[in-house]
Formats: sequence, structure tokens, C-alpha cells
Amino acid sequence: MKRKLSVMLLFFVMIVVLLAGCGQGTNNSASGNTSDTSQKKQKVILITMDSIDQHWVSVDKGAKKAADELGNIEYKWMAPDKKDDAQQIERVNNAIADGAKAIIIAANGPDAITASLDEAKNEGIKIIYVDSPANTEASAIFSTDNLAAGKTAGEQLIESLQAAGINEGKIGIVNFNSSTDTAIKREKGFRDAFEGTKYELLQTQYGEGDASKSQDIADNYITEGVVGIYGTNEGSTVGVGNAIKGSGKKIIGIGFDKSDAILSLIKDGSLVAVMGQNPDVMGYEGMKAAAQAIAGEEIKEKNVDTGVSVINKDSVK
Repeated sequence: MKRKLSVMLLFFVMIVVLLAGCGQGTNNSASGNTSDTSQKKQKVILITMDSIDQHWVSVDKGAKKAADELGNIEYKWMAPDKKDDAQQIERVNNAIADGAKAIIIAANGPDAITASLDEAKNEGIKIIYVDSPANTEASAIFSTDNLAAGKTAGEQLIESLQAAGINEGKIGIVNFNSSTDTAIKREKGFRDAFEGTKYELLQTQYGEGDASKSQDIADNYITEGVVGIYGTNEGSTVGVGNAIKGSGKKIIGIGFDKSDAILSLIKDGSLVAVMGQNPDVMGYEGMKAAAQAIAGEEIKEKNVDTGVSVINKDSVK
């Protein structure tokens, strides 16, 4: 009888130990799940105007650098193959379906994309603007002060014309479209610089940021006898520079951005200067802000001027 009680007691102890082990295993599993959740990467998607311009490649590089430093970001660049509202809207819808927690976007137009961005915000997705905003509120904006930069471009062109002894004449403007925030401000700032001068600013022509189309427009301006031409973005500026180079005439060209093609045109004198933006800073700071917004942290600076510098032959090595 005594032996029977001992066996039963031993059996009972074994059951208790086994149950304790199971309970501990369950607790470990739960804590493991908590750890996995806390370490889960947050998806952030960059949507630019296109995938062609070196400007957007630099924005992507800046965003990727910040994502790598943060370590808890799953990053993806979704870019249309050309500047097109419908394609950009499609990318926003894809980002929503893909489970993005934040979208960093350079809006092709201020209105066309707004409804899609509002839908994203309704899904709890944070919006960060780089380069160009849309007409809906975002957590932060990182862009060039385009009005001021456009005015600087105009002042640089006037200075170069006067240095060449040209105090009047026709000026052509090659813009990329009539609706994008950056395009509007760069043109307005440029036109502001010519107030009170004897130069005649011709009607703006639009090349959709395509270098070939912009070159055709610039060729037509040259036929009209312009003394200077202004390009408002990378593709426009490349087109302007190539047209001036091909003409062999002493026309002053000025523009925006700093791609390899543009720097080459400055070196050979086809362009006098360009307004060099900092797209890598836009991408880098935009990603940092996206991470803050996802985490519910306060973003102290919500509208940041990422700066611009005048690049001319003296500053190109």
C-alpha cells in the first residue's frame, strides 16, 4: 500500500512538471510573438513623377540610405515610366493595396492625385511630400523654394546677357507642364526677375519634361530669334542645352537640375548655369519623417526648404 502511494505521488509530480513546462512554453511563444511584432518592418513606398530623370534616382538613393540606417523599414520605389497622372494614381492605389504604412510622393499635379491620397489617408497611411505637393494635407513637405530658385535663375540669365552686352531681346521658356506646383512657381519666380527690364518673355511652351520634345521647342525659339532660353526641369534643360549647342549661336541657356548630361552642357558652354537642387536630401529627410509619422512622433519642421545652389562653369570640375 505504501509503495502504491509512492508511485501515485511520483506520477502526480511528473504531471505537475509537464504542465509547468507546457505553460512555460506557451509563455515563451507569446513573448516571441510580441518580439516579432515589435521588430516587424514598416512598409514605406516612394512614388515619383517618373523613373527617368536622374533627379528622381537621387531622391530614391536618399530614401534608401535613410531606410538602411533606420533598419525597421521595408522600402520600395514605385515610379511611373513617364509623367502621367493616371500612372501615378495607379501607383498610389497599388501602394494602398500593398499595405504601405507611409507614402512619400512627388505629386505630378496638385489636383489629379488628391482623391487617391485622401483614400490612402483614410486607410491610416501617412503622406510625405518631396519636391512637389498635392492639394491635400501631409505630415511634412521637403522641397526646393521654387519661387525663389526661379527668380535666381532669371537673375542669373539677366546677368549673363548684360555681361555679353545684350540688354534687350526675346526670352523663351520651356516648362514641363502647366499644373505641377514646382513648374508654376519656377516660371513665376523667373518672370518676376524680368519685371522692369527691356527683355520680352515669350509665351511658355511645354515639353512634358521630355528632352527631345523640349529640344524641338527650343529650336523653334531659336528660329524666332531669342537671346536666351530657360528650362524648368532636367528634361527641359537638357533639351534647351542641346538646341543651343546644335544651333552654334550665342544664345544664353539656363535651367534646373544637375544630371550628368546637364553638367556636360555647362562644361562645353551650351548652358551658362543651372539651379542645382538637393534631391538626395529630399529622399533622405522624407524617409526619416515617414518613420516618425508611422511611430506617431511629432515632426517639428513640417515644411522644409532643401536648398538650391547655382552651378556654372566655375563650379563644374
